[in-house]
Amino acid sequence: PKCVRMCSSLCLIFCACSPGCTGTCEGNCGQKLDSCSCHPTCTSLKNCCTDYKEYCVEIFPYSGSIFGGMDFIVLGATFNKSSQIVCRFNNNTNTLGYVDENSRGHCISPLLYESGWIPLHISSDNGTTFSRAGAWLSVHTGKLDSQFKAILVNSTKWQYYGTPNVGGALEMTWNTSLVRAERVNIELWGYRETGKPYSDNWQGEWEYLYSLGKDQPNSGFFSFVPKPAENGFSSWELGSLRVSPSTYPDGMWNVQAAWTEDHALAWHLEKEFRQNSTAWALEKCVAWDQLETELPNFLAEIIDCPCTLAQARADTGRFHTDYGCDIEKGSVCTYHPGCVHCVRAIQASPKYAAGQQCCYDSTGAQVLTADSIGGSTPDRAHDWGSPPYNRPPRIPGQSHWVYDVLSFYYCCLWSDNCHYYFKHRPSSDCKHYQSPSTAVVFGDPHFITFDGVSYTFNGQGEYTLVTSERKKLTIQGRTEPVNGTTIKATKLSAVAMQEASSDVIEVRLVSGHNGLEVLQNQKTLSFTEQSWMDLHGVFVFSPTSTNVTVMFPSGAGVEVRLRERTMTTTVLLPEEFRDSTLGLLGKMNGDARDDLVLSSGELVANYSNPEELFSFGASWAISNVSALFTYDSDYLLDTYYHAPRHEHSFIPVFFAPESPEDPYDILVGRSPRMGNATMVSFQSHISLVNDLQPVVSCGWLSPPANGKKEGTTYLQGAKVRFSCADSFTLKGSAERICQKNGQWSGEETSSNIMESHPIIDKICH
Repeated sequence: PKCVRMCSSLCLIFCACSPGCTGTCEGNCGQKLDSCSCHPTCTSLKNCCTDYKEYCVEIFPYSGSIFGGMDFIVLGATFNKSSQIVCRFNNNTNTLGYVDENSRGHCISPLLYESGWIPLHISSDNGTTFSRAGAWLSVHTGKLDSQFKAILVNSTKWQYYGTPNVGGALEMTWNTSLVRAERVNIELWGYRETGKPYSDNWQGEWEYLYSLGKDQPNSGFFSFVPKPAENGFSSWELGSLRVSPSTYPDGMWNVQAAWTEDHALAWHLEKEFRQNSTAWALEKCVAWDQLETELPNFLAEIIDCPCTLAQARADTGRFHTDYGCDIEKGSVCTYHPGCVHCVRAIQASPKYAAGQQCCYDSTGAQVLTADSIGGSTPDRAHDWGSPPYNRPPRIPGQSHWVYDVLSFYYCCLWSDNCHYYFKHRPSSDCKHYQSPSTAVVFGDPHFITFDGVSYTFNGQGEYTLVTSERKKLTIQGRTEPVNGTTIKATKLSAVAMQEASSDVIEVRLVSGHNGLEVLQNQKTLSFTEQSWMDLHGVFVFSPTSTNVTVMFPSGAGVEVRLRERTMTTTVLLPEEFRDSTLGLLGKMNGDARDDLVLSSGELVANYSNPEELFSFGASWAISNVSALFTYDSDYLLDTYYHAPRHEHSFIPVFFAPESPEDPYDILVGRSPRMGNATMVSFQSHISLVNDLQPVVSCGWLSPPANGKKEGTTYLQGAKVRFSCADSFTLKGSAERICQKNGQWSGEETSSNIMESHPIIDKICH
C-alpha cells in the first residue's frame, strides 16, 4: 500500500506507510533509505532522494576562524524573503542568519572553544524546526589564511607596546568584504581562564571589554594611539580585536566580523607597566613561577624530541611543522632565535593535554633552552588544543597562551629573567627518542616491509596492508590493473584506514589519476580552503592534491603521494607497534625471516618464489564485513563489492623480461613515466629510512662553575670543550666526546673543595 504524506512545507512526496516518511532526507541525512538515499555516495550513484540537496546542505565557504564571524552561504537549499533563518552549531549555539537579494540563505559562524568539523542544523522558521543539516569547519587562528583575518600591522610593536622605546600609533588592516557594512566598530575582546586548574570548575571565557572606535568607515584600515585601559580592564592580558558592523550593540555575540589573532595586550596594560615594564613583568614572572610549583608536573608524560631535524621532519605520524618557525616559509622564528625549524608533537599528552615542541638550528641539531633562549620548550597546554576541547587546558590556542606564552613574555621578552621560565619549561633532549619503523607500497606494486623485505605482489582486489589487534589499527589497500586489462600488472589505487573508533579515512586516485581524493566516512573532503583537518580520532594534512598525510593518536602515520598517476603509500609506526602487526607490510619485529605470514599464520618459505608470494598476498584479501572502502560507482560495486575481493582470474606477469635498462617497471607497465615514478618512490623511501636511522645521544652537558663550554651538540662523535675564567683551574676533562654507547668520554670529576653535583662533573677551582 502507498500513501501520501506532507513531509514539510517544501515537498510532497510518495512514501511507504510507516512511522515517518522514508522517502525524504529531512532528518535522514547520512542514511540509506529503502526507496532512495541521503548518504553522501548518492550523488555519484545517482540514487539520491529528490530533496537531498534541500536538506543535506553544503556551505560556502565551509571553514573559518574559531573566533567566528564568518558569513557563509547555504548552497542548494530554497529560501524565500519571509524565511527567518537560525543556524545551530553543535546542537547548543545559535546564530541569526538572513536571506539575501538572490534568495540564498546565509549563516554566521559563532565563537567556539573547539576546532574541527562542527555539526550544523539550519531553521527557516525562526528556530521552531531545524530541518537542514550540514557541517562547519572551525579552524585554529594560527592555521587560518591571513586573508580571513584582521591583521595587526607590525604585530611585534603591538605586543611590546609600553616597553622602552616602543610607542606611537598602532595600525590594523582587514579585508572589507569580511564585514558587510558601510561603518564598523573596533572592539577589544579579552580571554581568561577561571577556576582551579585541573578541577571541574576550570573554565575558559571570552568577554567583550570595550570599543576602540565606533561608527568608523569600513575602509579596511584603523589606527589609534593606545592608552592604559580604565575600569580594571588592564587586568586582561590576552585578547583579540573584532571589526563588526556598527549597527549592532556593543559586544553583541556571534555577528559577522573580522578578528585579529589573539595576542598579548601590552598596549592597554596599566600605567605601572609603562613606567617600569621590566619590574612589572618580573613581578608577574615570579608569581607564575610560584603557580607552576603548585601545578602537576606534566613533563614526565610528554614524548621526547627527535635528535635531528631530519628525524623531526621524517617522523610525520607524531610531529608536524610548528607554523611559528617553518623552514619552508623562510624560517621566521620570532620566539626561537637561532633556529631554522620547529615541530610540535601532534598529539597532546594523555592526562594533562600537554604539548611538546622541538627546534633545530641550521646544522640540523636540536637547540636546548639550557644553551639558548631560542631552544625547544614543552607546553602545559598544547597549542592546537586536544579532544574533547571546550575546557582548559584543551581549548585550542588560548589555553596555550595563558599557561605558556604570556609567561614567556613576563620572564623572557618583557624582562630578562628567562631562568624562571626555563626552570619549568626545559627542553626535552632526545636521549630516549625512538624512530618509527617504515614500510612502503609503490609502483607495480612493490612492497618493502617494516623489517626491510622487498617483494612484488600483482594481485587485483582489496587487501590488508597492516592490521594490529593490540593497537586496533587497520590499513587496507585496493589494486587495479595497469592500463586497463591488457597488461597483467596492477597498481595501488586506494587505501583506507581506521584506528579504534576513529573516522574512516580513505585516500584514492581521482578519475584520470591526476590527483588524490580524501574521504571521511565515505564523504569527500575538500582541502581547497584548509590543508589541515581535526577529525574524530584522526588528523589529516593535505597541502596539495598529490600529497596526503594521515595521523592517528597512537603515533601511526600514513603518507600517500601521487607520482605519475601512481600512488605511493608509506606507513610509519612507532616502537609500541613492535610484535603486533600482520598483513602485506609484514611483521614488525626486527626479524626479516618471519616477515611474510599468511592470514592463516603460515610462514612464506621462499621469498624469491613469485607464485608463493602471490599466494601470500591473496590470503590477505579482505571481506565485505571488514571492508573500509567506499563503493560509490557501478565500477567499484561490480569490480570489488559484488565480486571476490581477490580476483582469482587475474594472473599477473610473474617473470618480466629482464633488462639492465629496466629496473623500475618500464617493461611491465609499458610506461617510462611509471618507471620513473617507481624509481623516485624507491629512492624517497631509502632517504626516509636514512633520515630515521637511530642516533646516539649522550645527553646535555653543563658548563663548569666559574667557566664555560664550547659545543652545544650532544650526539655521537660530538666534542664539548671546557675552560675556566681567569684565576680558576679546571679539574676534570677539558674535552669530552660522545661515544657510541651513549656515554661521554673522560672521567667523572671529584673535588674535595665542593660537593660534586650529579650533572656538573667539571669544576673550576
